[in-house]
Amino acid sequence: MTRDEYADRCEELFAVGGFCEARRAAESGLEEFGPDPVLYRWLGLAHVAEDEDDHDAEAEKAYEVGLARWPDDLGLLVSYLELCLRADTWTYPGRASRVERLKERIAVLAPAGSPEAARVEEALGWAGRGYWQDVRERTAAARRDRAALTSHSADVAEALEQGAPVSADPEDVRAAEVAAALELLVGPWRAPLRLVIRHRVAAYVTAFALVFATNKALVLSGVVSYSVWGWIWFAPLLLAESKLRQARRLARQRVIAAMEARHAGVAAAD
Repeated sequence: MTRDEYADRCEELFAVGGFCEARRAAESGLEEFGPDPVLYRWLGLAHVAEDEDDHDAEAEKAYEVGLARWPDDLGLLVSYLELCLRADTWTYPGRASRVERLKERIAVLAPAGSPEAARVEEALGWAGRGYWQDVRERTAAARRDRAALTSHSADVAEALEQGAPVSADPEDVRAAEVAAALELLVGPWRAPLRLVIRHRVAAYVTAFALVFATNKALVLSGVVSYSVWGWIWFAPLLLAESKLRQARRLARQRVIAAMEARHAGVAAAD
């Protein structure tokens, strides 16, 4: 294994959400080859991605150790700036106070139009968002997540229609997600969930109609003056979507495991 191979391993794992595994890879590279700015950067990024205070503190340590030896490394400087911009001014005044110094140093080292300068502009734009901008960003993120789930549902529906198991490359995330979903939907008791996924649009339209009809019938019959019982018709749809989300999580775990197995095989061959 070389330093670059460790860095590539970190990048692969990070891309599929294997943040813990990326940290282990970075730490292994640092232990084997000693200090390296790229590995310190990946170690910090993999901590930051967890979005927890303890991990942010560990990321800060990684960046500071790296910058102590390579004060002009743009990767470390920009990553540290992104961390400091995320910091709450009241809770972490030290990080917030470093923003201007980091910006000035990056401005000297990164010419306008460079990838690093673009990352700085993006980070500054994110940090300068107002309340409504933040709401819009969260709404957009929710829409992206919803679109990804819809796409996954369509893939699973297609696989169910074909009636054959999916032959998946163990590191193909999309194929692994479909394969995991098919496994979770096996069995006679899950037939209604398979039906919902295969006819997703029709299922939602039918559920809305049943909700309206049920609530209206209960109110008109005098049983209740106001009804929300009709919304129980959405239970199968919500359960089906929870299975799809579970499948996506399971698939990513399998992809990460496959990557680590490949990495271990390469290391053993060396």
